[in-house]
Amino acid sequence: MNRNRNQPRRGAIAILTAILSIVLVGMIAFCVDIGYVLTAKEELQRTADAAAMAACWEYAQRLSDGYEPEDAALLARSVASQYVALNDVTGHTMSIDLNTSNGPEGDIVFGYVENLGNGGNTLETGYPELFNAVRVRVSKNSSQNGEVPYYFARIFGMQGQELTAEATAGIVSDIKGFQIPADGSNLDLLPFALDLDTWNDLMAGNGDNSWKWNENTGQVEPGSDDKLEINLYPQGTGSPGNRGTVDVGSNNNSTSDIARQILDGVTPADLAHHGGKLEFNSLGELYLNGDTGISAGMKDELAAIIGQPRIIPVFHTVQGPGNNAEYTIVKWFGIRIMDVKLTGPMSKKHVTIQAAPITAKGILPAESSGTSEQVYSSVVLIK
Repeated sequence: MNRNRNQPRRGAIAILTAILSIVLVGMIAFCVDIGYVLTAKEELQRTADAAAMAACWEYAQRLSDGYEPEDAALLARSVASQYVALNDVTGHTMSIDLNTSNGPEGDIVFGYVENLGNGGNTLETGYPELFNAVRVRVSKNSSQNGEVPYYFARIFGMQGQELTAEATAGIVSDIKGFQIPADGSNLDLLPFALDLDTWNDLMAGNGDNSWKWNENTGQVEPGSDDKLEINLYPQGTGSPGNRGTVDVGSNNNSTSDIARQILDGVTPADLAHHGGKLEFNSLGELYLNGDTGISAGMKDELAAIIGQPRIIPVFHTVQGPGNNAEYTIVKWFGIRIMDVKLTGPMSKKHVTIQAAPITAKGILPAESSGTSEQVYSSVVLIK
C-alpha cells in the first residue's frame, strides 16, 4: 500500500524535474544567445567607430588638397565603406549604403557640429562648406547584412535580433591658436613667418614644382607632383635686418633656442612667456616680436627635419627693424620642408616648403573660417 501512495509523488517529481530541465535549457539558451548578441554589438560599434574616424580624416585631407566639399565627401564615403568591409561582424563581411545624397537618415552623413566637445550637438547638414564631422551607421537586419542569429533560442521560435551601431567623428580645421597641450608635450611650430602675399600666390597656383613627397618611402625626392613649392626664406620682409624669424617665448631668443625649436618644437616653457597660449585676438591678429632671422647657423637643423610636417605663422605686416620688429600674424599654415640652402649669394638661399597636413595638440578652435590651412586637430569620436 505504501508503494501505491508513492507513485503520485514520484510522478510529480518527474514532472517537476522535466519542467526544471526545460527552464534550465531555456536559461542556458538565453545566456548563450545574449552573450553572442552582446559580442556582435561590440563588433558592430567597433566597425562604426573605425569607419567614422577614417572617413573624417580622409575628408579633411581631401579638402586640404583642394577638393570641393562634395568631391571630398564622395572619396571619404568610399573609405568608410572600405573600413566597414574590413571589420567582420559575427564572422561576416559588412556593407553600408554610401548615401551620396547626404540624406540625414543615411548610413554615412556629413555635417557640421558646432561644439565637438559636446556629443549631444546636432549634425547640421545644410552648409557643406562648414562640414567638420561624419556619422556612420552600421546595421544588421533582415534587409541589410542579416540579423544577428540566435542558436539555442530557436527552439522557442526566435530566429535572431536586429542591431544598429552609430558613431560620429569630428575634426577641427579652423584654428585660432595653440595652448599648452594637456599632456605637456611640445608643439611642432617653427619660429619662421611667411608673408601673406607669398601665401596668397601659392593658393592662387603660383610656385615651383621641383620636389615631391613620396608617401611610400616617407622621403622627399626630386620631381614634380600636384603640390607647388615656395621659398620660406624671405627676399625682403620690409623690415631691415630681419629675415622672417619670430620669437616664440622670450623676446631675446638665441640661435640655440631657435635651433631647439626647429628640432623639438615649442615647449610649454616657451608658451608660458605668452601666458600659456598663442591666440588671435578679436581682430584675428597675433603680435610676435621679430628676431634677426634665418641664418646659415640653422641650416643643419632645418635639413634634419626635411620631410617632417610643421606649422608656421603667416603675417600680413611687420614694423620695425631687426630685434625690434613686430609681426602681425593672421594665419597658421601646415608645411613640409623640401630643401634647404643657406650659404652662397643671397639670391640662391632658400628654405623650400610645400603645403602639408599636420595634426596638432593644444589647438584652440576658431569661431570663423580662414584662420588656418592644413592644420588639424586629431580626429575624435564625439558620439
